[in-house]
Amino acid sequence: MAVPILKQGPYLIASIQSPLSDGEVLEFQQRLLEMVSQHRSRGVVIDVEAMDVIDTYSARAFELLGRTASLRGAETVIVGIQPHVAYAMVRFGLTLDDVHTALDLEEGIALLNGLLNQPGGNDV
Repeated sequence: MAVPILKQGPYLIASIQSPLSDGEVLEFQQRLLEMVSQHRSRGVVIDVEAMDVIDTYSARAFELLGRTASLRGAETVIVGIQPHVAYAMVRFGLTLDDVHTALDLEEGIALLNGLLNQPGGNDV
C-alpha cells in the first residue's frame, strides 16, 4: 500500500496508515526522498501512529531517510510512536538517532518550525 505524502508549505507530511513490508518501506523511502528534492522541502514529518510495530528494518530505514534528507537540507521528525512501540524499541535497543521525534503532528510541525526558524515556531 502506497503511503500518502502531502506537501504543506515547505514540509512534506507522510502518514503511514498500515504495517509496511520491507519492500514497501524501501519504496516509501525512495518516493519520499524524490519528493524532498522535487519540492525542495525543508522538513519532513512521518506519522507512524498506525504502526503497531517498528522493527529493526523500519527503524534503520527511518534513520537512513533522516540522514539522507538532512544532506538534501530537510529535517525529519517522526511523530505518533505509540507507548507500547516505544517501550519495545527501547527493550530491543532500537533508536532513531538521526531523526527528531515528537508526540503528534502538531508538535512535529512546531518542532520543524523551531528548528528552521519558521513563523509559528513556538506554537504548540
